Amino acid sequence: MGAGRAMGIFATLKAMVERDGRAVLVTIMDVRGSSPREAGTRMAVRADGAFSGTVGGGTLEWQVLAEAQALLSAGEGRRMRSLDKALGPDLGQCCGGRVGLMLERLEREDLVWLNDLATPPAGGGRVSIGIPHDRGGFVRRPASDEEALGLPAGAASRFLPDGRLLERLEPVNPSLYLFGAGHVGRALILALAPLPVEVVWCDSRPDAFPSHVPQHVVLRRDAEPEAILAGAPDHARIVVMTHSHALDLAIVSTALAADRFAYVGVIGSQTKRARFVSQLRQAGLDERLIESMTCPIGIPGVEGKEPAVIAASVVAQILQLPRQVGSRLPVVKGHRRLG
Repeated sequence: MGAGRAMGIFATLKAMVERDGRAVLVTIMDVRGSSPREAGTRMAVRADGAFSGTVGGGTLEWQVLAEAQALLSAGEGRRMRSLDKALGPDLGQCCGGRVGLMLERLEREDLVWLNDLATPPAGGGRVSIGIPHDRGGFVRRPASDEEALGLPAGAASRFLPDGRLLERLEPVNPSLYLFGAGHVGRALILALAPLPVEVVWCDSRPDAFPSHVPQHVVLRRDAEPEAILAGAPDHARIVVMTHSHALDLAIVSTALAADRFAYVGVIGSQTKRARFVSQLRQAGLDERLIESMTCPIGIPGVEGKEPAVIAASVVAQILQLPRQVGSRLPVVKGHRRLG
């Protein structure tokens, strides 16, 4: 069983509990050393053994599913079980680390708070606070802004001194702004569809976009690229592949000058790169920013110019970037627009 991109883990759990009266939430609470998944990873397990999500596969996941089924079959006693697994000695997996997991049985009474958490937050990152249940597990609600400050940036969860639990409901996915809806742009959208990336797809030409796009893609045909970039979040990934080299250059120039994006890439050859570098220098752009431009885009060594091949190479390159990148960098002054 799998949940779609639009359905978060708590929406999945809500549907399971409504169907069967109970389900198990599995959460990786702690990771020490190497592990196939990170802290905060969740899995929902249904009464018939079906599940959504993964805690890493292999023997670890098989044992966790067995523990979840045992918890679902238990009587009205404890609703929570904690596990601590050494991936090497305990499970014969070669990661070499340890993981701490929490399993919670959710029942119909939990639908009250599941309803509140079932809608994923816009942009991700909303925090919940859990109050310990007298039979184990937690009764959750959305945390207030003040309460959410108790969860450090980048942390998936944290136990407060009074036993309450702060958790990040949904990960903050990186944003990718794609300029251009040609053949390669369309292939890139399809390659990004199953990935944890929020996409803004930009092209002002009439009928540029296909009739259907993945649910996590926002279409922008209503504004100039400069205005769109001004509204893009810090550390967004900017990918440029429009129908016009002049437009490509103007977008790349604006994105580089902002000095706050994690990636600025433009489709093209080494010849196009050399031409752009020369024109950006003539415009007075800082040499450091010019060197940060990625052109050609995609990881080296991938042969083939088919749109799907280029898209796979570009996605692989973007996925090599950290999910969160440092603090905001200063804007370079004295830049004039290219066109």
